[in-house]
Amino acid sequence: MTRLPVIAIDGPAASGKGTLARRIAQALGFAHLDTGRLYRAVGLTVLKRGEDPADPAAAQRAVEALDLSLLEDPELRTDRTGGAASKVAAIQAVRDALLDFQRNFAAHPPGGKGAVLDGRDIGTVICPDATVKLFVTAAPETRAERRYLELKNQGSARTEEQVLRDIQTRDARDSGRTVAPLRQARDATLLDTTHLDIEAAVARALEIVRAGLRT
Repeated sequence: MTRLPVIAIDGPAASGKGTLARRIAQALGFAHLDTGRLYRAVGLTVLKRGEDPADPAAAQRAVEALDLSLLEDPELRTDRTGGAASKVAAIQAVRDALLDFQRNFAAHPPGGKGAVLDGRDIGTVICPDATVKLFVTAAPETRAERRYLELKNQGSARTEEQVLRDIQTRDARDSGRTVAPLRQARDATLLDTTHLDIEAAVARALEIVRAGLRT
């Protein structure tokens, strides 16, 4: 049986990887999975229960009772949920529970053409044999400005300085954790979007992906 193509896109918070993943999936007719939403849903479940996302027992209970309808909950995009997601993602039991779901999606994507997955450890852990791997990043200040504008449009009163501190904290937690730390896979292509608008970033990403699919 011919293995379907898988595009793995990793990167830190607010790097633009989610937008790129969606646009690439649309352009190629592939299925898309934002794996960060799974961890956000677990984190949000813990918060809704009034528990601590850093507590392994609370996170384990949340992942066992995960309601996938939460993937559409608007609260997933809040900074509070993002912080909770970063904490539960450092817990091995949570990652183990979500591993099979992500790998099954990659192997059997809806539509049967191919899959695009974005997250923190797609190219290093979830799909180490992905057809094409991208590591998308940008300067912390650029990412903070993007997230600040997004939150401002949602009515948030957070300042850009607060958002930058949150991003720096998440970067340190995601890169420094012992469980599946955020890092660029050795065979991933680096795409720095610091000085690229979204259309230029999408064009460059598609160029890389299409070249990889042809090889």
